[in-house]
Amino acid sequence: MLITITLEPDSGHDLDATVLSHLLRKHPGKAQSFQLPVGTAHVFYPAYGPRRCTAALLLEVDPVGLVRSKRFRGEAGVLDHYINDRPYAASSLLSVALGKVMRSAMSGQSESQPELATAPLPLKLAVPVISTRADADGDLVRRLFEPLGWHIESSPIELDENYPQWGASHYRSLELTGNVPLHLALRQLYVLMPVLDDAKHYWVGDDEAAKLVRQGEGWLSDHPERELIAHRYLAHQRDLVEVARGLGTSGTSEVSEAVTEATDQNNPAVPLRIMRAEAVLGALHETNSHSVVDVGCGPGALLRRLQKDGFFTRIVGTDVSGRALERAAADLHLAERSDADRERLQLLHSSAVYRDERLRGFDAIVLMEVIEHLDPERLPALVDSIFGYSQPRTVLVTTPNAEFNDLYPRLASGTMRHDDHRFEWNRDEFRRWAENVAMEHGYAVDYRSIGNEHEQLGPATQMAIFRKVAA
Repeated sequence: MLITITLEPDSGHDLDATVLSHLLRKHPGKAQSFQLPVGTAHVFYPAYGPRRCTAALLLEVDPVGLVRSKRFRGEAGVLDHYINDRPYAASSLLSVALGKVMRSAMSGQSESQPELATAPLPLKLAVPVISTRADADGDLVRRLFEPLGWHIESSPIELDENYPQWGASHYRSLELTGNVPLHLALRQLYVLMPVLDDAKHYWVGDDEAAKLVRQGEGWLSDHPERELIAHRYLAHQRDLVEVARGLGTSGTSEVSEAVTEATDQNNPAVPLRIMRAEAVLGALHETNSHSVVDVGCGPGALLRRLQKDGFFTRIVGTDVSGRALERAAADLHLAERSDADRERLQLLHSSAVYRDERLRGFDAIVLMEVIEHLDPERLPALVDSIFGYSQPRTVLVTTPNAEFNDLYPRLASGTMRHDDHRFEWNRDEFRRWAENVAMEHGYAVDYRSIGNEHEQLGPATQMAIFRKVAA
């Protein structure tokens, strides 16, 4: 995978093109190599002179290593086979290399050339092969780069030049020419390469929304395709798109359950998913729960927070989806951790509605946004497996408050916050269920509000804390 960055001033312009090496902070006199999680990146200068200077970033990756490594599990289907396009076509792998190697240049700061670091420069960016498999109408390259002031030259690459009747592949060559500040040019390419490919090689978590805001500063907020860019960059996770919107980008018009207004207008909007996780952590501390099972852990959002907190001595995440557990393992970097760390945090394939002997003897079991994904007739089985069989000292259950849905202006009346929700309870319905469970299985229960609370409609999320009553 290759990117070239060329600075070529117009004839008669007194700008010295070799300033590019100062702005990139990469010495032109030698080839430099960088060992990265995605492979080995090389930076060198094919051309270096006062009238034309070109820097190249070449990324070498091991296709077999990509498939075997548990780290790379974000792209559904792309890395399932040893023969794949990732070593050859620009994608999120090259974006990561660009962000790591050119981080200083992307900041827009330079000690030696502070004025030129943010000034428009006559640049040419070339990517010989870029994946555009998600460009259904063949017009996406223009729609993404033209509004940013680039002149575009892009040609489809034939599947096989010896068999022109086979037609074009979903790869293109791309050359961008324009007067654009270097730091913006690099950040635009960083974001838009995986957008064209509509895939990422790593699991997209909470921090990606903040990353999009940082890299999109100065160009994304006014982009006519900002909604598409946000959705694709954040792997179509609507909650993360809403987080990005709350942090400063107008990423989408869709409503998500995962964001709520800031409690303090002087602070950025805090997504509901963060408030929910923090409320659960607080309740676990309050109940002195050192050993915890996160049932229905998904890709590990809560597990990451538990892992960072030394208060928790034994952590288990379970999920019925093997794919979700793979993503959690990659995001938690379990393969690279010590034996002690892997003993402290384990992932188990398990269903919430079946008794599992491995989940007995823990201080607490957490069901965070789990019950609403079950058909109502399956809830008794969940109650039996968690409260009747595993019987932890504490059970935490969070679920949406259906009454709060009226405050989402774009959520149609009577609909639920997520397509996979089988039901959403109001506060009375949730309390009736919780009281019956507590009475039947020997628990006391109290309730907490999560998120901003409306005077009449209550909180966005409701939580029940079940405590086992001593016999």
